[in-house]
Amino acid sequence: MDANRKVRKSLFSIVVPCFNEAENIPILVKGFNEEIDNDDINIVLVDNGSVDNSSEVIRDLCETFSFLSSVKVVKNIGYGNGIISGLKECDTDFIGWTHADLQCNPKDVVRSINMIRDMGYPKNIYIKGERKGRPFVDNFFTLGMSIFETIFFQQSLFDINAQPNLFHKDFFRSWNNPPNDFSLDLYSLYLTKIKNIKVKRFNVTFPPRVHGESKWNTGFRSKIKFIKRTISYSFKLKKELNESTS
Repeated sequence: MDANRKVRKSLFSIVVPCFNEAENIPILVKGFNEEIDNDDINIVLVDNGSVDNSSEVIRDLCETFSFLSSVKVVKNIGYGNGIISGLKECDTDFIGWTHADLQCNPKDVVRSINMIRDMGYPKNIYIKGERKGRPFVDNFFTLGMSIFETIFFQQSLFDINAQPNLFHKDFFRSWNNPPNDFSLDLYSLYLTKIKNIKVKRFNVTFPPRVHGESKWNTGFRSKIKFIKRTISYSFKLKKELNESTS
């Protein structure tokens, strides 16, 4: 990993993993520029091993907008690894992440930050979106996975992969061997339960993707593959946690 520029000292840092998102990144940054109204927010663009010109786009944007910082991951080994690489570079009290594909509005990210402000900057809080306006099939699969994870872990776990995510850095410091793939969303949400971190959900819109192809679980086969991988990780996570407490 190569940190192109150390994340500036602010109060909030939002990590955005970018894998071949050259067309979407300028639109995303424009959205943040319209919503950020003070200097305590830092957006960390992580070039997560892109093979398009995302790296050049990120570099140019960082030279233009003071609220941007960048981290470069040379080889893509997963969505989770890109996020973790960015979080490690954040020197702020509150950190979190969202996606680069414009399916999480920058306005909703800033809303999550304002929620922290309105609460008085509590350490024991985890802000997470709850997606609205999604296609029926996506909602069906999400509901099925939510029911499985809730029963399996005996904790309320729903809309696990919703964005954005925002929390105090002390929570991140407590993580041990987080996954490098999309299971990171499950890992972080489940840890809030066992560490008694209060989760505050709020409604977010989920618009169609603007440019490029999703790296997410689009298509029936991709959804089945994602479900199998998530279930496999669920068993692994539960085993690791049982061993650590035995």
